[in-house]
Amino acid sequence: MLRPTFPVCTVVTAMLLLPIAPSEREVTSAYCTILDRNAASFVCHSWYRAEVLTRSDLFIGNCYAVSPHRATSRFRRVRFLTVKGKPCFADFDLLPLNWGAHFSPWGSALADAYPWLEKLHLKRVSLTDDDLNLIARSFPSLKELVLVCHEGFGIAGIGAIAANCRLMRVLDLVESVVEDADEDEEVMDWISCFSDGETHLESLVFECVECPLYGLMHRAPQLTHLGTGSFCASDDVAVGDQELDYSSAFAACKSLVCLSGFRDILPD
Repeated sequence: MLRPTFPVCTVVTAMLLLPIAPSEREVTSAYCTILDRNAASFVCHSWYRAEVLTRSDLFIGNCYAVSPHRATSRFRRVRFLTVKGKPCFADFDLLPLNWGAHFSPWGSALADAYPWLEKLHLKRVSLTDDDLNLIARSFPSLKELVLVCHEGFGIAGIGAIAANCRLMRVLDLVESVVEDADEDEEVMDWISCFSDGETHLESLVFECVECPLYGLMHRAPQLTHLGTGSFCASDDVAVGDQELDYSSAFAACKSLVCLSGFRDILPD
């Protein structure tokens, strides 16, 4: 079977010259990259259908390049989805406020089309707590949620994800702005929203939000990657006015291979 080490045009031409037409499964298994799969889907209707039925991961580089309905109606078996919103210069405050790239239209379409979604990566998309609640309710099998360069949501949205996505293995909040709770609202302990006992968490990055670190380590001893930003002893409740033993908590995480963060030392 031809492999994608050759240019895709050479592979497609060679397949068209075969005395016996390759099956749909053979066609799709010959390609490893998204570009190759896209090129093969233009050969004929049969190969187009094969691409539709076998595509499990979908990358949307610009949320305005295609409508949510168009994407979900063509690819109906997606389990891993990446959506990018605002352009990169939004990181330098070069876009006006409320520019767009809202997740709501995508969230509604994805909830109807992919209730089995396992991985969701979002970058520079305008998210609210309602959007995170929709994700938490719509994708009970979600195992990986990565939010990069976001703003507009708060602790309540993260708590909804922790409470409803019981199979979550990766929860990364990278370079995101998490809104503070109102003065009259009690700050939510979002770590306590995870299921009682040990969780499935393997990677957790929350540099943009406070977390009771000691409680986290006991709930997720199987963590392999942990990014904390900064933390201090006051983030946790000490027992008997004694400082909590972080060394024993970290010692319980025997699978930890990557740790980033630093501890704040409060002046006397």
